[in-house]
Amino acid sequence: MTETATLAESYTEMTELLLPNDTNNLERALGGRVLHWMDICGAIASMRFSSRQCVTASMDHVDFISAIDLGEVAVIEGYVFNVGRTSIDVKVDVRAENPKTGAERQTTTSYFTFVALDERGTPTQVPRLECPTEAEQELKNEAIEGRREQLEAVVDRYGLTE
Repeated sequence: MTETATLAESYTEMTELLLPNDTNNLERALGGRVLHWMDICGAIASMRFSSRQCVTASMDHVDFISAIDLGEVAVIEGYVFNVGRTSIDVKVDVRAENPKTGAERQTTTSYFTFVALDERGTPTQVPRLECPTEAEQELKNEAIEGRREQLEAVVDRYGLTE
């Protein structure tokens, strides 16, 4: 294992064409299918970062703010923005793209935590996160702030206490 890895090394982008088998009766993406794509993208980002097998430990709150319609392309982007000793936090964004016009809109964002595993399936140490460029540091800061704001909104919405 390397001692450090960069945010850029973890960056992952996937695309999926929304076909009928992945839609509901309104011809929009099934929420579970979108979550599945997000989980895969986050797992790839965490594995690229750590050079280890990684498993999902948790996923933060998800709001579906815009539907993905039949025939549109779902663009799923993920990157590592924070790490613990064995855990890796990944921001995953999804947007819908009209393949004919190129028009895009944001559909959802969530934050995942993955745990890196060694060959025996035991949690293992991950590299430290480095953000050597200003752009990487900005993405990291935006993700940390976005996660904080999202969690505060959930607390406020449901009357929870910290």
